[in-house]
Amino acid sequence: MINDITNSVNEIIDKYIDPQTKKPFNKNNSDININIKDGHVNITININPIYKENYTQLISGMKNDLKKINNILSVNVILTSEKTTPNKETNNNPKWKINAKKIIAIASGKGGVGKSTFTTNFAVALKQLNKKVGILDADIYGPSIPRMMGITGKPITNENKKLIPLENYGVKCMSIGFLIDVETPAIWRGPMVMKALEQMYNGVEWGDLDYLIVDLPPGTGDAQLSLAQSSKLNGSIIVSTPQDVALIDARKGINMFKKVNVPVLGIVENMSYFICDSCNKRHEIFSYGGVKKEAEKYNAPFLGELPLDKDLRVQSDEGHPACIANPDGEIAKIYLSIAQSIINQKN
Repeated sequence: MINDITNSVNEIIDKYIDPQTKKPFNKNNSDININIKDGHVNITININPIYKENYTQLISGMKNDLKKINNILSVNVILTSEKTTPNKETNNNPKWKINAKKIIAIASGKGGVGKSTFTTNFAVALKQLNKKVGILDADIYGPSIPRMMGITGKPITNENKKLIPLENYGVKCMSIGFLIDVETPAIWRGPMVMKALEQMYNGVEWGDLDYLIVDLPPGTGDAQLSLAQSSKLNGSIIVSTPQDVALIDARKGINMFKKVNVPVLGIVENMSYFICDSCNKRHEIFSYGGVKKEAEKYNAPFLGELPLDKDLRVQSDEGHPACIANPDGEIAKIYLSIAQSIINQKN
């Protein structure tokens, strides 16, 4: 039923054209956001407030059409606007600075899709391709990098009062997980989170890096926007599982990066399939191929498929990335292939 409602809503929305930009309100239009839950449809449309009156008829027609869909209980359409003012802190003059040739954010629209696992293995793969690599764990509320990289201990400060990143497998790492106890929750409001992220940028002696890989928290909130706007992000990689519920959120991540002019370097389908130990057959637990279709739709590179694998889960828990634990294995080869494809890109 959920898919039927979603499809019906999208069919109606697709028929409407933005009176100002003349673009259809389809999935590729980042100015519209649709949220459907328990029969309630909430839509936000980002506009230039100068042209607010031009949207009166559109909102009325959209509401009336959507209310005709079976099992829709309510429809709410809200106009929003983002204040655009000259910004001196452009990507050419970022407020948060790290001496890295390229800074790449690893993002997902939702949690539980294996983003941190991808970050860890991708960074180690880059290192094995002779790159100088660092990982910044920006997931303040759920830092996973210390465990996945097999690092314990606390960083020390140097004579310049900057933190020295901890290191394993030749990869430099910084995480809030190094600074607080593993079982202590970070019960912080937004300003404290932003301050912590800024400290992990400007207050860490990263040295010279070829790549800084940033493990973003899931979603599209303050942390993601601040990192995109305050640091010189060269690009992003979106990680998603192939089922519709994950792809809906992945689209939000793609559109967020588009809005802040950060290129999407590629999209990865994680947990794409499972090879059964008993029958040795491939099983596609979470559907299959959805991420590749999204990549084609958004004209973004499709970086590949990664399986749901028991050994990878054990390796992650024990702090042994695939390229270290089983360098000749199929998963290690996939990560090395993805890393090489990013190195080959000209962004």
